[in-house]
Amino acid sequence: MIRFSTIAGLEEVQESLHLAMGVFDGVHLGHQAVIGAAVKGAGASGGVAGVLTFEPHPVQVLAPNRAPRQILASREHKERLLASLGVKVLLVLHFDETMARQPAEEFAGSLLSVKALRQLVAGDDWKFGRGRRGTLDLLRSMTEPQSVELTAIPAVMRKGERISSTLLRKVLGEGNLEVASEMLGRPYSVMGKVLPGAQLGRELGAPTANISVGDQQLPPDGVYAVMAILSGEQESPWRGVANLGVRPTVDGESRLLEVHLLDFDGDLYGSVVEICFGMRMREEKKFGGLAELKEQIQRDLREARRLFEENRAGI
Repeated sequence: MIRFSTIAGLEEVQESLHLAMGVFDGVHLGHQAVIGAAVKGAGASGGVAGVLTFEPHPVQVLAPNRAPRQILASREHKERLLASLGVKVLLVLHFDETMARQPAEEFAGSLLSVKALRQLVAGDDWKFGRGRRGTLDLLRSMTEPQSVELTAIPAVMRKGERISSTLLRKVLGEGNLEVASEMLGRPYSVMGKVLPGAQLGRELGAPTANISVGDQQLPPDGVYAVMAILSGEQESPWRGVANLGVRPTVDGESRLLEVHLLDFDGDLYGSVVEICFGMRMREEKKFGGLAELKEQIQRDLREARRLFEENRAGI
């Protein structure tokens, strides 16, 4: 994937460019419909599909008191998801107060000056420019004279409700991972780097990887069946068990995501890992001591193996 930070950088693109526009936080099915239209257009023309997005999320600048405290995908995670959808060009524009004040006509004009541009795709309610006064009707009036196709994508619905990032955050917060998976078209996952820990897991018979996920949204605390995708590996993901919480038996303060990979024997320190959440097997609880905790961990491992073998791990 080729990355750019300015619209002017798109002049390096030689093939016909089909550009999907939006924030795409979480890359749910609604976002995928927008991106898919650009990918389809690129395939028909022999061109390339691109994504124009913003960082940080515009609401963090325009209305920080309403901005979500957690993100649905880190930048690296989002890039991986976009690449898997067929995106070849990524334009990440820095959103600040200067960009927020830019007139809609000026922003659209700068886009339409890109010689390779052949198609723009956005959700049918997408707004842009100062005061969000830019609409697709305005954009259409500017694209038609230049023979740039404008494609408006309607909202994707689930059981009569519009799929949105706001709704996705809500169901994740409630621990409804099955609904989240339906909205994403894949299991919900987070990506992070493996950091050194206290290595207590080895003493308990289940060495774990401590995953640093920053401000990515996590489901409620508990023990989960998970799949781990290791960076750079093309083979099948590793089955595993994750403990998410404050570890009340041994810590009780810091919230951690710890993952034990079944039948894995290797060094993960420094690796970037994507953790896909499946069934929540139980709540996190405090045990009477390390011996009791060790017994429960072994029961968790046996239960996870059974769920995977019976294809009931929810992932």
